[in-house]
Amino acid sequence: MTSMNPVFSNLPVTVFEAMSQAARDNNAINLGQGFPDHPGPEDIRRAAADAVMNGYNQYPSMMGLPELRQAIASHYGRWHGLDLDPMSEVMVTSGGTEALTSAILAVVEPGDEVVCFQPVYDSYLPIIRQAGGIPRLVRLEPPHWRLTEEALQGVFNHKTKAVLFNNPLNPAAVVYPREDLELLARYCQEFDTVAICDEVWEHVIFDGREHIPLIAIPGMRERTIKVGSAGKIFSLTGWKIGFVCAAPPLLRVAAKVHQFLTFTTAPNLQVAVAYGLGKPADYFLDMRKELARSRDRLTKGLESIGFPVLKSQGTYFLTVDLSPLGLNETDEAFCKRIVSDYKVAAIPVSAFYEENPVTSVVRFCFSKNDATLDTALERLSDAVHRR
Repeated sequence: MTSMNPVFSNLPVTVFEAMSQAARDNNAINLGQGFPDHPGPEDIRRAAADAVMNGYNQYPSMMGLPELRQAIASHYGRWHGLDLDPMSEVMVTSGGTEALTSAILAVVEPGDEVVCFQPVYDSYLPIIRQAGGIPRLVRLEPPHWRLTEEALQGVFNHKTKAVLFNNPLNPAAVVYPREDLELLARYCQEFDTVAICDEVWEHVIFDGREHIPLIAIPGMRERTIKVGSAGKIFSLTGWKIGFVCAAPPLLRVAAKVHQFLTFTTAPNLQVAVAYGLGKPADYFLDMRKELARSRDRLTKGLESIGFPVLKSQGTYFLTVDLSPLGLNETDEAFCKRIVSDYKVAAIPVSAFYEENPVTSVVRFCFSKNDATLDTALERLSDAVHRR
């Protein structure tokens, strides 16, 4: 048989699919994969339904409907003080992963080095390698997962073409402070590096924290590609509506890649997302409060049965560091055990590392209804006491 592309043929099944399949096989509660168990905001769903019945259903503009591009620019103007030209600095893609792929393929050439931070989202490395790039990996560590001068000094050099930065960080649930952003910005400017910023969790932040986009840091406006996701903002993960925001020279090339990936995105969903982005600030703040309530419910329950929970600052996730428990098993072994023995699926954070993994941290998704979380906690009630 003809050999296949090794970048993809040698990849294992993703941990998300593997654990979701294990959840199905064991009839387990899936707290692994990050999706809510509610249908999403009714008014936004009705806007999509109305648009599909009464609106335009043929190819929309490759760059996205003008009304959505304007809504994205206006939304980021209100929330982050960004001044974006919707026609030359905003593009709509079929989800955040396609947005990131378009950005990586637009920037990275064979031999370029690309800085990535572990734990790293699983799509980054294969796309970098498909572009001919060379990932340079930085190991972040619990409990704080912060960037350091020493770590950046070890990877940035004259070959560093790009850096991929996820903020808020999945799976570690960290919202990075300005201090870390300014540190990263300094290295990007010193080494003439483009920052590709995966900011899909930008609205899912808690306890009064502020999301600061790297593109807003002085000196980064012309060298940052900002990626967002309506699926994460509105808890409509199946809609796959991504946003790319960048200065015109960067966006023009990303658009040429997008043209040959998905070309365009369902127009009715774009109409509905444009409507959603125009909702008042209270909608987004209330969404955060409701998710924080679920986070606190799962946190309190896990702590009450002996799990050492690391504080979740954002995303749909919280993490547990098993190392103080003396279980004598890795995070992967623990996840396999609880899905088979306790019928609850979680994700081992070691799966987000390609080298030198942290092997003691497990990720749970809390964007579920109370009954789901409570049942999972009941099932896990003696999981940490088994040696």
